Amino acid sequence: MALAAPLLRLRLRLLLLAVFVAVFSLTAAPRRAEAWGKQGHIMVCKIAEKYLSEKAAAAVQQLLPESAGGELSTVCPWADEVRFHYYWSRPLHYANTPQVCNFKFSRDCHNSRHQQGMCVVGAINNYTHQLYSYGNSKSSYNLTESLMFLAHFVGDVHQPLHVGFEEDEGGNTIKVHWYRRKENLHHVWDNSIIETAMKDFYNRSLDTMVEALKMNLTDGWSDDISHWENCGNKKATCANDYAIESIHLSCNYAYKDVEQDITLGDDYFYSRYPIVEERLAQAGIRLALILNRIFGEDKPDGNVIPLQVQ
Repeated sequence: MALAAPLLRLRLRLLLLAVFVAVFSLTAAPRRAEAWGKQGHIMVCKIAEKYLSEKAAAAVQQLLPESAGGELSTVCPWADEVRFHYYWSRPLHYANTPQVCNFKFSRDCHNSRHQQGMCVVGAINNYTHQLYSYGNSKSSYNLTESLMFLAHFVGDVHQPLHVGFEEDEGGNTIKVHWYRRKENLHHVWDNSIIETAMKDFYNRSLDTMVEALKMNLTDGWSDDISHWENCGNKKATCANDYAIESIHLSCNYAYKDVEQDITLGDDYFYSRYPIVEERLAQAGIRLALILNRIFGEDKPDGNVIPLQVQ
């Protein structure tokens, strides 16, 4: 009986410690959300798969891990899943601007230690460069990971708030209500708009929404695809242009008329959902473009300086 009280106090202290660790882990975790969320990344890659050339599709099949089951879309969320293991990769999911509605690589593409090239645009160019070594027996790159990173980051750069303002971390610190649910603005663009669309328009089916996007690509957007695919940069990619598009969309749509604790409902959803839909489609088309160039006949005219990410 004499040991009962000290033992009880010890158990209580351990319980309090466990609660503290859990709370600290939540509050200390990076606040940046996953671009597009898992569903958005899967949609981007399902669209891209349809537009791959035979050579590109064959190369992708060879590089995919066995766990992918032969589908690129299966591994497109992978880069979010390894952010805490590959700590260095966290800044590669986004780019920040100093509260201005334009993107400049020299000013904006760096990590917190100001290492140049450490942003989503630099990452796309870097992993494109690595994949150009496909078929070279002397390549030292893990091209399976290069493919999975590239597929993910092309999706990221098309989410407008992944090229947002540094001050609010791309909308992560702007608290809003999405209808009745508490969210932050970044999460609204990553997940909530897509989830609401799936619920209201597509019977909660990701595949149904993907088929609708594909139908728009052969109908409503058919005249736009050649413009989306236009990329004169033979040395790398046009990721810089995609980032410029995103910051313009952030300013004109994502941030527009939004303030702390605002409730966003039908007006915001119906005016912003077409932007989300188009950006998902553009990302898929452009990912296919990049992969077709990498694994096709044309090779870049010059060398891309690889990004040192480790």
